[in-house]
Amino acid sequence: MRLKSKPMGEYQTNCYIVTINDKDFIVDPGVGATRWVMENVQNPVAILNTHGHFDHVWSNAELKERLGIPIVIHKDDAFLLQNEQFGIAMPKSEPDILVEEEDIKIAGERIKFLHFPGHTPGCSVIDFGDFWCSGDFIFAGSIGRVDFPYSDPQAMKESLKRFKAIPYDKPVYPGHGGPTTIKNEQRFVDYWLRAI
Repeated sequence: MRLKSKPMGEYQTNCYIVTINDKDFIVDPGVGATRWVMENVQNPVAILNTHGHFDHVWSNAELKERLGIPIVIHKDDAFLLQNEQFGIAMPKSEPDILVEEEDIKIAGERIKFLHFPGHTPGCSVIDFGDFWCSGDFIFAGSIGRVDFPYSDPQAMKESLKRFKAIPYDKPVYPGHGGPTTIKNEQRFVDYWLRAI
């Protein structure tokens, strides 16, 4: 398993290419991600969105058209791919696979979408086994904002409680900023529960 990443656009949103058994999964292709993705994939099989905010999905439609691969997102965030957000007219995209169950199989590979709503209704962590791509749920030393349209502070609190109870540790690659680990961020959950 291999991981490549590059921050994209004004908000420096991390786009990831995760390679499993020579199959490339593109995670959160944001603003201007197409060229970098095209230069760094050999066998692309899917576009995976941790959630539907524009800075994570901007290049969805362009990459889907050029590569002929499906867009995968949690069912509760599918509507965001069609909605103008924050007064920004992002390119709309059409999801092909709506995640309803935690375990999904794409191109013969088993991947988990761990649903942690709060930042958005369908906000998810993508568990590749060796590591997480956490989108805007958990960052190094921070969490996703809950003051956006469709955010839900109470849902975020419940998600954080479930996150704190996870008994294992793994590297975490967030939607913004540098990597961290599950155990490292669990130390701050009580603070965030009070702060929300």
